[in-house]
Amino acid sequence: MTFLRRPTWFAVALTVAGVLVFVRLGVWQLDRADEKDELLRRFAASASAEVEDFGAVAEVPPGDRYPRVDVRGAFVPGHYYLLDDQTHGGKVGVHVYAPFAPFGKDPYLLVDLGFLPKESGANPRLPPLPMGQTSVRGLYVPPPGVGIRMGGDRLPLQKSAEKTVVYVDLKEIGADLGRSLYPRVLLLDADPASIYTRDWTPGFMPPARHRAYAFQWFTFAFAALVIFVLLHRKRR
Repeated sequence: MTFLRRPTWFAVALTVAGVLVFVRLGVWQLDRADEKDELLRRFAASASAEVEDFGAVAEVPPGDRYPRVDVRGAFVPGHYYLLDDQTHGGKVGVHVYAPFAPFGKDPYLLVDLGFLPKESGANPRLPPLPMGQTSVRGLYVPPPGVGIRMGGDRLPLQKSAEKTVVYVDLKEIGADLGRSLYPRVLLLDADPASIYTRDWTPGFMPPARHRAYAFQWFTFAFAALVIFVLLHRKRR
């Protein structure tokens, strides 16, 4: 004799649909965790890879890796873009971006100089950029994700050389400069003599958090089955 009352078709369909959706979401989160593991592996491999020709990857960068490139040119004076609300080592600060003009190329390359902590809540004092011909080397990576955007382009409202942004939009920064930008940004190699902190890691949700979300979805699926049984068991 079964210990369950005969459920309605609606209850069965609702439970099955819920379990399938929750399981599918859990599997999707596990797949995302595996993708992030692979990206982290590629990021680590790129940091010690051989230097590539920037011209070969500038316009159409490879989607499966982050090339390490060396670019000769000159920094564009009078332009800084400070990505606000960044943290490193428990300190709040900014990532400082500066446009770079590669020799013989028309677009500018946006260079991430690194992280600087704020000073008493105010933006840090920026050291001067190298003048004249120079060379920059680092990882050629996609810009940080925009996320949910609130409001429009605020760059035209800022008149100083140092402009604060809450996301790195290459089109808006290019419009502010009056010059198109390459589709990726350059993360400069670490330099012990620089005041900038350059501890580069990909700016995305870590794999462990995806696996935690997967566990939650699988727990919801199990809970749906338990609720179904409790609601339909026979009472003495």
